Amino acid sequence: MSVPADTIHLMSESDTASISSYWDAAAASFDDEVDHGLRDPQARRAWGERLRSWMPRPPADVLDLGCGTGSLALLLAEQGHRPVGVDLSPLMVEQARRKLTAAGFDSPVMTGDASDPPAEAGHSFDVILVRHLLWTLPDPEGALRRWIGLLRPGGRLVLVEGRWQTPTDDHPYAAESGPLPWFGGVTAERLLQALRPLTADLRTEPLTDPDLWGRPIHDERYAVIAHP
Repeated sequence: MSVPADTIHLMSESDTASISSYWDAAAASFDDEVDHGLRDPQARRAWGERLRSWMPRPPADVLDLGCGTGSLALLLAEQGHRPVGVDLSPLMVEQARRKLTAAGFDSPVMTGDASDPPAEAGHSFDVILVRHLLWTLPDPEGALRRWIGLLRPGGRLVLVEGRWQTPTDDHPYAAESGPLPWFGGVTAERLLQALRPLTADLRTEPLTDPDLWGRPIHDERYAVIAHP
């Protein structure tokens, strides 16, 4: 679904408050999902292997946007990288900080709009990692442009995405938030279409291994690795 240029916008204050509250309410049980908490050794190993294949040699400066409770940031830190996490939910951020601190890492994690990362997160990264965030954004294509602008020469944008739901209407997932162009996920072809004018090199990788999700997957799951 395309959105007219005059309706594209960053999240308003009411959007931000509503969506932050939505994810705060989910924070306590968020890690119960196999691919969120990575408590299952097979899932943890599977995501660790994928991250290792997508990242440059450590240490790399990695901006983890929509970091949730910090499970991927922790894997990155364990692999020798320097992750910085950003999430809109203060309760998710608290959990991520505790998780990293308990493992002996002082990686910064901060509350902020991942679609337009706060200045204190930094301005230049080797990698920007984003997992299952684009569907939550009112202007996903604008976010892609902003993220690519934060990459150093030779950097890469790693997007873990999928199309898992076909919405029957345009109702937002959080009360008072605006319409979402990619609600329910985005197909690989649609995402590649958005990225082609912004990047010099693109590749996609299917993510259908049940170990990643704790169950067999019957919808579209994939990663896109983009180099400007």
